[in-house]
Amino acid sequence: MEKGKIRKFDTKIQYHKYKVLKEVAKEAWNGTLAENALDIPERIVPHGAKPTMRCCVYKERAVLAKRVKLAMGGKKELPNVIEVIKIACDECPMGGYEVTNACRGCMAHRCEDVCRMGAITFDENYVAHIDKSKCVECGACSKVCPYNAISDHKRPCKNACKVDAISITDDYTACIDYSKCISCGACVYQCPFGAIMDKSYIVETIDILKSSSEVYAVVAPAISSQFTYAKLGQVIAGIRKLGFSEIVEAALGADMVAYDESKELAEKDFMTSSCCPAFVDYIHKQFPNLVECISGNLSPAAKISKYIKENNPDSKIIFIGPCTAKKAEYKSEELKKYIDSVITFEELQALFDSRDIDITQLEEEDLSGASYFGRIFARSGGVSDAICQAVKEHELDIKFKPITCNGIEECKIALLKASRNRKLLDGNFIEGMACNGGCIGGAGCLTHGAKSKADVDKYGKQALDKTITEAVKALNPEK
Repeated sequence: MEKGKIRKFDTKIQYHKYKVLKEVAKEAWNGTLAENALDIPERIVPHGAKPTMRCCVYKERAVLAKRVKLAMGGKKELPNVIEVIKIACDECPMGGYEVTNACRGCMAHRCEDVCRMGAITFDENYVAHIDKSKCVECGACSKVCPYNAISDHKRPCKNACKVDAISITDDYTACIDYSKCISCGACVYQCPFGAIMDKSYIVETIDILKSSSEVYAVVAPAISSQFTYAKLGQVIAGIRKLGFSEIVEAALGADMVAYDESKELAEKDFMTSSCCPAFVDYIHKQFPNLVECISGNLSPAAKISKYIKENNPDSKIIFIGPCTAKKAEYKSEELKKYIDSVITFEELQALFDSRDIDITQLEEEDLSGASYFGRIFARSGGVSDAICQAVKEHELDIKFKPITCNGIEECKIALLKASRNRKLLDGNFIEGMACNGGCIGGAGCLTHGAKSKADVDKYGKQALDKTITEAVKALNPEK
């Protein structure tokens, strides 16, 4: 890894993805992408280079060619934003239950007795073996083995996907079931070979910046936990230098959501949050009977973007955040009229470097307007804290009992209870965040870490407007 790059990313996978994004962005700025796209893989892995990731430089370039295509928007006919790079997905074992060397060749043969598929046999040394063609991965053998000698080896992508959207095909490559996928990007971040990648709309974003004079950047509050090598004010100045005419906090939209959602909850006996697009998509796909319980409010990014478009119809709006699911959200019929493109923090870094912008050398620029409560939407529990505050500010006569779900597994438990019998829930509001930690754990983040929550809270405390009402009334004085 090049000197200084390690501080910007958690993993080398992110860094290699960034290198492709940067080269694609350079060509897009220059208007030469169409003719030079095929040259990018060889530019990154030049003639004479030694392979560092694959068996040979030719395979490395073949994988890079697929990355270039995804960096340019991927398969247009495929609406999902997450794609498998099949040529890169060949290094992981098949996975499933395997007998380890802890097997002692015991006489009990409990594993054989419990296997209803007849998948377990023994060799001349009495060591157990599993016939993969018969095994259905029920795990019964593993549970009864007295030596714990049978282990379940899951592929990292399957282990990361908590909605069971990933399976392994006969040719050993990962396959995504888009009827289950919620575009959270957990598999993207966890795949150790970078074989799963989210589509990028970085070219689309550059085209907007080049062709439009009034382009708004709507920036997610999770940015306060990113770009740790620079000051937040320098990051904002860098965004301005890219050509954005206005920079607005998505946290303002969060204030608007909390302001309205508290009133909405007062009118209903039960509700779920609507700010996380992956969580909302999960409800639609797995719990359709609860769709009517989703808050009628748009997500914070969409809420503030709608406000901007209503007051300035000719403007273009680009959301910058940590979320891969946001890319799917903005493509929906309802939201594409408000948001014109979406990029992640990873892609923002690539944009900076494609223009040779060293943000550490820039004068700081303030980003203000939202309240503390709008800004903490970025971390798990922040939505509930904000609505609780809004209930107090409105002096609403309701008992607010939130259930904070950190990660899609906790969301699943709460939604299962609500789906079967809401009395099983000790609360009247489900805050659902698909990523662990909330938005600060999004797949499009540069870094992921425990300190991110502290960074968001610190950023929230810097807010000039201390109440939600003050922040919202600054936008809409009549409220």
